[in-house]
Amino acid sequence: MSLPERVTIKEVGPRDGLQNEKEEIKTDDKIEWINQLSETGLSYIEITSFVHPKWIPQLKDAVEVAKGIKRKEGITYAALVPNMKGLERAIEANVDEVSIFMSASESHNKKNINKTIDETYPVLREVVEEAKQEGKSVRGYVSTVFGCPYDGKVDEQQVINVCKNLFDMGIDELSLGDTIGVANPIQVGKFLDLIGTEFTKDQIALHFHDTRGMALANTLVSLEKGYYIFDGALGGLGGCPYAKGASGNVPTDDLVHMLHEMGIQTGVDLDQLLQAGQLIQGKIEKSLPSKQMNICRQTSMI
Repeated sequence: MSLPERVTIKEVGPRDGLQNEKEEIKTDDKIEWINQLSETGLSYIEITSFVHPKWIPQLKDAVEVAKGIKRKEGITYAALVPNMKGLERAIEANVDEVSIFMSASESHNKKNINKTIDETYPVLREVVEEAKQEGKSVRGYVSTVFGCPYDGKVDEQQVINVCKNLFDMGIDELSLGDTIGVANPIQVGKFLDLIGTEFTKDQIALHFHDTRGMALANTLVSLEKGYYIFDGALGGLGGCPYAKGASGNVPTDDLVHMLHEMGIQTGVDLDQLLQAGQLIQGKIEKSLPSKQMNICRQTSMI
């Protein structure tokens, strides 16, 4: 089995993880958590989203969070940006990287963005061009790559067409999302073989949700295919407000544990990561679902 010697983990918990939490989390608590994440060895943290507060009330304090954190050299602090208005706020807050997003399926795109796929392209192109002029790197997210809660199976060529359009805009990296956690290892392997004929491995990240407990299995197949960039949310936080039943991302702590046990380097200190998990678990006042956090609760390791 040929596997990467090192994996890059991109922590999306402060955005993708918290956006689905119903109870409001204090701005100071978010800042404290991100500051603690910055001490774990992570090189990338997605800290918030500059969407309209009407759609994601939990992240209405995006500017305050971005300006309030203690930034550490060597870490990219990123944020999700839906349009030019959001970009203006992101630039004001001086985020390092801008993330744009859309879906591979029409119905989810309409629910999530209130636009068709074709209507979304010019909006995102304007954001990418302006962000680049401001010296920001740009990441793209494509949701519902492996299945849609409304349309079911998504045509693979449709996914590739969306990816090509985003790269044509000038994005630096693309994260492929299993938004509702329906992918299986065989499906993932076949799709990665296909998309590998179009893009290089340093252009692609994988963003698995663990709704059906398949995220780590899908990660393993991706590793076997040579992919080495993965998104995770500490403790398994998360979900999608526009995909009913979707659970959290692959837990960063479970992912780090698996990789380290396999001899793959991440640069992340698992003990520090678990301490950060304990912190946010206390702030949201409910147990995080990851295996590592469950072990910690049972053994009082932290």
